[in-house]
Amino acid sequence: MLIKIFGSAVQGVEAITITIEVNVGQGTQFYLVGLPDNAVKESEFRIETVIKNIGYKMPRLRTIVNMAPANIRKTGAAYDLPIAVGILAASKQITYVHDPAQFIIMGELSLDGTLRPIRGALPMALQAKKDGFKGIILSSQNAPEAAMVEGLEVYSVKHINEVLNFLKGDTALQPIPPIDYTPQHIFDIDFAEVKGQFFVKRGMEIAAAGGHNMLLVGPPGAGKTMMAQRFPTILPPLTLQEALETTKIHSIVGKLGQHMAAVTCRPFRSPHHTISDVALVGGGSTPQPGEISLAQNGVLFLDELPEFKSTALEVLRQPMEERKVTVSRANFSADFPANFSLVAAMNACPCGYFNHPAKHCCCPPGAVQKYLNKISGPLLDRIDLHIEVTPVPSSLMIEDNISNESSAVIRDRVIAARNIQAKRFSNERYVIHCNAQMNNKQLYLYCRLLPNARTLLETAMKRLHLSARAYNRILKVSRTIADLAGAEEIDTPHIAEAIEYRKLDRESWGQYQR
Repeated sequence: MLIKIFGSAVQGVEAITITIEVNVGQGTQFYLVGLPDNAVKESEFRIETVIKNIGYKMPRLRTIVNMAPANIRKTGAAYDLPIAVGILAASKQITYVHDPAQFIIMGELSLDGTLRPIRGALPMALQAKKDGFKGIILSSQNAPEAAMVEGLEVYSVKHINEVLNFLKGDTALQPIPPIDYTPQHIFDIDFAEVKGQFFVKRGMEIAAAGGHNMLLVGPPGAGKTMMAQRFPTILPPLTLQEALETTKIHSIVGKLGQHMAAVTCRPFRSPHHTISDVALVGGGSTPQPGEISLAQNGVLFLDELPEFKSTALEVLRQPMEERKVTVSRANFSADFPANFSLVAAMNACPCGYFNHPAKHCCCPPGAVQKYLNKISGPLLDRIDLHIEVTPVPSSLMIEDNISNESSAVIRDRVIAARNIQAKRFSNERYVIHCNAQMNNKQLYLYCRLLPNARTLLETAMKRLHLSARAYNRILKVSRTIADLAGAEEIDTPHIAEAIEYRKLDRESWGQYQR
């Protein structure tokens, strides 16, 4: 007898519906075909043990399990449950009232029949809804995640017997209610704890408002890491669309906590400088997202930037420009989203004290420029704001009566600027969340300069020998500064401030040593 059960496979960040055909007929032996990996092939032993332990019999007839389409590799143990259900139905040990073809069924089985959580439940649920399935059956650990998808019945089960009894009509199984998304914005840290550094805070506010990349350069102990860690506290809350995009990636790599429905706050990824190229950008024999994709709609913080391998830094160039990563293999290619804000920090020289107001730099001549040259020009060009961080004066550190702006106050201004941008880009064909994502056509439409501002930018381009990419970055930053000021047109002060944040474009930087 032939039975069809439907499962799902994750390829890249999207899911593909898999048809699991089980035929039990005359003959002997068990065959599993359709490009399964070793974990799927080993399911025969798990499934046989589970079937016996729950009171059924493994058929001693010719059993063929075909997983279609055959050109897609099936990986992991998540196919245990649909294969086991298919074998019991094809061998006529169960007769079903609820047609299993109406559901996507996925789950890894323990030997006693208990379901274990799987990866990629959210993209599977999204694809199930797209393909018109009535519902999806998953383990209780994965069900809250899938329940984020509206218009799809999600059934939470803990044991294979619950699935079998539901299909046979012996017991009723109620879909869990849809989960409403509520963004979280509770942090243990706050910008109110940062004394001084008003210029840096202003730069971070601009970066947060426009989704810009940022580089902090300064001596050790000046507060670069401290402020970078507080950068997510001034970002606007995740929208539902952004939360779904981010949750899909975390679900695929197994970074989503058990019984957790969605990523509710913007991710902050801070990899160590020993990270490999593949771990940073994504890849592997079976391509998986890397750190830049896990930072989707959030922050990628690279501390001690020159200490990263040059090859690892250079792989950032294309994702920063195109906001996606394409990993190609012989059989297929996968696109991973990479819409993140880069925040990087570095010392100005090997000893760390170049341009320090009190301490003397002990680096030999040329060492500063050599150290800065570890960051290539093409990568530096893609960073919108270069901010010099100077140490806070001791008098300001000791002072207790200074009132610093809290993250909530700064965040309110950032949200107001983002709302302006959302209205501006509401009619665009592709979803654009912030100014940093504008293409050249949108730059021409939305970044018109007043005459004096145009003259100032032209002068800066000539004197600083700025590239065309740096020109575009200045326009985007100035558009964000104007949005924060509530201005419709870009004026001279907006351009002047944007140019001020291109510190490392100046030829004199790093050439003078005391």
